[in-house]
Amino acid sequence: MSTTTTTSHTPEPDGPLEGPSRPARLIQNEATTEIPVHLLFRDDPDPVSVPLGSAAVARRQGTGEQPRFRRPAPAKPRPATEVDPELVERPARVLPGVVGVAAGACGMAGGLATSWWAGALPPLAVEALRLPSYAGAGLGPAQWAAYAGAGALGLFGFGGLARGRTGRAWVLGLFGRYRGTVRRTGLMWVNPMLLRRRVDVRLRHWRSEPMPAADVSGVALRVVVLVVWRVRDTARATLGVEDHETYLRECVEAALVRVPVETPGSPKASVDAAADALTWLVAADAAPVGLEVFSVRPVRVEYAPEVAAAMHRRRIAALDAQHRASVLTSVVDSVEDTVTRLTMRGLVELDDYERKVLVKDLTVAFCSARGEAGA
Repeated sequence: MSTTTTTSHTPEPDGPLEGPSRPARLIQNEATTEIPVHLLFRDDPDPVSVPLGSAAVARRQGTGEQPRFRRPAPAKPRPATEVDPELVERPARVLPGVVGVAAGACGMAGGLATSWWAGALPPLAVEALRLPSYAGAGLGPAQWAAYAGAGALGLFGFGGLARGRTGRAWVLGLFGRYRGTVRRTGLMWVNPMLLRRRVDVRLRHWRSEPMPAADVSGVALRVVVLVVWRVRDTARATLGVEDHETYLRECVEAALVRVPVETPGSPKASVDAAADALTWLVAADAAPVGLEVFSVRPVRVEYAPEVAAAMHRRRIAALDAQHRASVLTSVVDSVEDTVTRLTMRGLVELDDYERKVLVKDLTVAFCSARGEAGA
């Protein structure tokens, strides 16, 4: 006889089960932070930005990743100094000085001939120049025109004469436009209508006044630097900047702010490294305006007046501490050598207490002797 057992399945309700209500929150805050739980079946590749204070973080939703801080964008490099690319030194067109002298002489001769033609030349001048006697046609329009031509020729001839010197150059301009540079020496003829600017192209040096600077620790210093430089491109040095000497001084001051200067008493290698860094920075800033910088070297470094007294006391304290350390090291070495010799040669047999007493006495004696010798 078989018995059949029937099991009935009760369907689960679709909605949530009725039960006791959730307990109230213990922490009553306006906003709470959710803890991410790692769920393998949820992986959203799109990051979700979550504001955290003033910074922004990103994480992948549902992966349990820790928030990743976004790195700030790198700072943009400072723009390089730029000058008009067409403003480049080029030689100007000039003539030998003989041409100007000849033109001036021709103008003078033309003026004398016109005066003889007009009859305005004195008899003594006629006899001195051995000119034929001529009654003269008087001063008419033709004579005045001849006077004007002879005078213009003489003015252009003698007015355009210039003397070129070694180490000096002329920058020529006409109505605001650059017309070239003259580096020739000797007598030459330049168009008198051109504006001339004399430029010194020799190797020059400039010793600055005490400038503010700082060392590696940020201690204020006063530095005097020696700059060796020269004008390489006369067009850019004269027309590309208002005053190239003032510009060079300001470049040196800017470099001293960016490069820490070694304090007095630093090793020579550190001083040379600082000088090389200063030279590189100043040369890079001055090159676009036609200046060539060879060296920028500190020749005198001293502390600023507001920190000089404090740094002097600190220096004295450091030297005193160094002296004390050297004296103590010497005393300890002497005591150790004395005790070792006494015990190794068998002159005395000491236990631990006697050894300590002997070391103490020897230390006091040596220190007293060193103090009297130092005094």
